[in-house]
Amino acid sequence: MKHPPMHIDELVEHWTILDEERDLIAGKRDATRLGFAILLKFYTQHGRFPRGRSELPDDVVEHVAKQVRVPASEFGFYEWSGSTIEYHRHQIRTHLGFRTCTAEDATKLAVWVAEEVAHAERRPGRGLRWPRPQRGRDELPWRAGTL
Repeated sequence: MKHPPMHIDELVEHWTILDEERDLIAGKRDATRLGFAILLKFYTQHGRFPRGRSELPDDVVEHVAKQVRVPASEFGFYEWSGSTIEYHRHQIRTHLGFRTCTAEDATKLAVWVAEEVAHAERRPGRGLRWPRPQRGRDELPWRAGTL
């Protein structure tokens, strides 16, 4: 997928590696170093990891590659599946203070929504209406463990 050119101000604002991020990147080499740096910056900007190379404009890859002193062409060798990227994702989430949602977290969220949000939205004489599951789905997302 071809991306429109990104303005230099946007590259600098969103894709510049910060001093505290350099320590995380320091122990990695070549494609792994570049891939990790790009995952980190993408996550801090979008709150998720990229699904693949097609989500990343070439000028972003070039900008980050210069900062980590790895040729941008090395990014083609970064593995998008397997234990390395899973470990990179874990390191990034930990560094940023995130973790994957557990069943206990989902239960706590459901209770909080019921007590805080639903209670505030309830109006006298009007019952609380929950969305019905889509056709073919018999459980709400938090029951299915996808929340």
